[in-house]
Amino acid sequence: REVHEREAQFNTTYIDWVNANLLNIYAFNHSVRRNRTEGVRVSVNVLSDHKDRPVLFVVRQKEAVVSFQVPLILRGLYQRKYAYQEVSRTLCQPQTKAEVETQHFYVDVSTLSLNTSYQLRVTRVENFVLRTNERFSFNATAAQPQYFKYEFPEGVDSVIVKVTSAMAFPCSVISIQDILCPVYDLDNNVAFIGMYQTMTKKAAITVQKKDFPSHSFYVVVVVKTEDEACGGALPYYPLSKDASPDEPVDQHNRQKTLEVMVSPAITSEAYVRSVLFCLGIFLSFYVLTLLIACWESCRQHKRKGLLAAMDSPSLDTGHSRSIPDSFLNHGPYDSYGYGSFGNGSSSSTEGITGSLGSAEVSYSYVGQEQFKRRTPSTLMRPLSIAMGERSLENVAGRPRLDSLSSVEEDDYDTLADIDYDKNVIRTKVCVPRPPALPAAPCWPGEPLTLLSFQQYLCVADLARKDKRVLRKKYQIYFWNIATIAVFYALPVIQLVITYQTVVNVTGNQDICYYNFLCAHPLGNLSAFNNILSNLGYVLLGLLFLLIILQREINYNRALLRNDAHALECGIPKHFGLFYAMGTALMMEGLLSACYHVCPNYTNFQFDTSFMYMIAGLCMLKLYQKRHPDINASAYSAYACLALVIFFSVVGVVFGKGNTAFWIVFSVIHIVATLLLSTQLYYMGRWKLDSGILRRILHVLYTDCVRQCSGPMYVDRMVLLVMGNIINWSLAAYGLIIRPNDFASYLLAIGICNLLLYFAFYIIMKLRSGERIKLIPLLCIISTSVVWGFALFFFFQGLSTWQKTPAESREHNRDCILLDFFDDHDIWHFLSSIAMFGSFLVLLTLDDDLDCVQRDKIYVF
Repeated sequence: REVHEREAQFNTTYIDWVNANLLNIYAFNHSVRRNRTEGVRVSVNVLSDHKDRPVLFVVRQKEAVVSFQVPLILRGLYQRKYAYQEVSRTLCQPQTKAEVETQHFYVDVSTLSLNTSYQLRVTRVENFVLRTNERFSFNATAAQPQYFKYEFPEGVDSVIVKVTSAMAFPCSVISIQDILCPVYDLDNNVAFIGMYQTMTKKAAITVQKKDFPSHSFYVVVVVKTEDEACGGALPYYPLSKDASPDEPVDQHNRQKTLEVMVSPAITSEAYVRSVLFCLGIFLSFYVLTLLIACWESCRQHKRKGLLAAMDSPSLDTGHSRSIPDSFLNHGPYDSYGYGSFGNGSSSSTEGITGSLGSAEVSYSYVGQEQFKRRTPSTLMRPLSIAMGERSLENVAGRPRLDSLSSVEEDDYDTLADIDYDKNVIRTKVCVPRPPALPAAPCWPGEPLTLLSFQQYLCVADLARKDKRVLRKKYQIYFWNIATIAVFYALPVIQLVITYQTVVNVTGNQDICYYNFLCAHPLGNLSAFNNILSNLGYVLLGLLFLLIILQREINYNRALLRNDAHALECGIPKHFGLFYAMGTALMMEGLLSACYHVCPNYTNFQFDTSFMYMIAGLCMLKLYQKRHPDINASAYSAYACLALVIFFSVVGVVFGKGNTAFWIVFSVIHIVATLLLSTQLYYMGRWKLDSGILRRILHVLYTDCVRQCSGPMYVDRMVLLVMGNIINWSLAAYGLIIRPNDFASYLLAIGICNLLLYFAFYIIMKLRSGERIKLIPLLCIISTSVVWGFALFFFFQGLSTWQKTPAESREHNRDCILLDFFDDHDIWHFLSSIAMFGSFLVLLTLDDDLDCVQRDKIYVF
């Protein structure tokens, strides 16, 4: 075989030919300086069209050998072949120890085909070394990749490499590789070493100095043969009649213009400053809570001193007093719309005066003795309470907080049919009305001349069970969610550690959907800022648990000293659901941090599961306030929440574009809305059984056909109709639009319903003559404002796993707070504060009722 060797020069184009019996060798030499780096680029173009017998180019250097054939054949999806006639490769520059060294390299050209002509040109790359904070533009194709060198300057420990392009396609790959030879700069080998990202318009990789022993690295840019990896369409190339399916496809000029800039990342001082800022924000809530607690304690001591100084002789004389005029004129319950309407606050005050007097106080009323003789003995005690003949002796004789081990849920003193019939209004005693109103019998055959009676439902009717029983029942909420948290969090932590390990080992940064323009690594964590910003959920959840613990301690002390207000007034205090809510908030922070270790399609459920829990627990707590005896058990509640999470997983996996799934889910959504509306409208006094349809038809016939009568509870009906309209609209939106992010859509349904229930509760509270005190009012206003700002930052959408990683990076944006936190971090800050505020609203909303008898608190 004939060998033809010649001395060759840079920047000279050689047009030559080669065949199977000829080997051309081009010898180059150039001076290499230790303190100056220059790139060398070899460009070739085969002029003959012999795809079956390509020309082989081999570049022999001091420490590396680079070989490639032309036409260059690269494979795409489904093993489709793409041929490139023009190929350019940058040579790897070997390290030198001398100040100046002359290095030689050779380009061998050979083929097994007939005479084949080609062009060869070797040039120096002028801007091979990237400078800090300077932009550099260049072009690249699949067969003409580019790479550049960057050296860390003194005092810089980490940098961020930003690559941008005005054109989304063709799809490209950005790789960071150590200074080693050879450099992997083709589509079929760029993922072998280093860190890499696919790219449409944006890419950003944070590089730390400690990861590169030479304190320098290569920035490699490769254009892919197909755009499918970046979300583009797979090209369609029709085959000619005589073409083979395995015939390589010529893509012509698939070129992309890019711009690269390397800038210093944040320093270690910025990490410390950001951590202190985060801690300072949330620890300030602890300080504020402590100050409010001290202020409240001082107020309580002053109030007790004033009450002790005011010695009322009317309670010592032993003389009886008659019923107040307001009782006879309005009745103690008329502020809720039964009988004559009166002022709610004044009637509440009168009720306290009548019910919390001494044991020696008695009332005289015409017909009272006659009524007692004709009243069943089982109702005499509630009747005496309703008529003001209650003594604190009964309160003092009640059991204290004894052991719960021997207490069962059915151990309470009331009628037996309460156990199986939620319509406890049947045991409500008859309440006297003024004699001027028409008389009506309380029971058939028992007419009363001076008393008529009105039936209604109040909190006292639904707070008859033993407090120890309910305390035990609602504590299960906390222990169950604690158990769920442990069994849920452990595999989640294990999984995300595995994810992060895979990212660090493989270098494939397409696995995780970060905001790469503001993703600050710490150790093995790629986005420490997204993890740190979740600290608020944990700290504020812990603070809420401490507040609940303090309230429970104060309440238990009041029970131990037989405080009448604690025993018989206000909304019944049950703290189990509050503990569960605080635990859920802490777990939301932990799991959100786990999700942000490597956010992607497969683990998004970690970020939303306890959001469903929080929404469900808040709705249960709202319902429990007025229905303590008939609220759902922890087992059924968590079973329903598990069903919601099940639908979330099914929707994420199978819901995309699946018509059948969306139809089934929309039907379930509407039916569940109707059932919940029925529960709220009838205040739990209905049954879902085989006779439900018959009863519905009966109500429609009697209220719509026989007579046109309006709803019994107009306010409640209007609010529930509005809620149904909103839920039906959400169901229609899901059925028509079919959003890809089903988990967020389902969470939006839960949050909307929670807000609707909040609004329903507050409106009904105000309509019932109750009021909202200053602290809950401030909490409502401030929480609403914070929620508004939080949602603004949430909808900025810095990344989305609904798209490809390259498309997701188009939404990436720079940090906006302390050069460390991005928009999503601010969402974490604000949403944790807003959730904490929402919990405080739930906790303090009914503080105005703490001095109101439970038989004067309306159920809605």
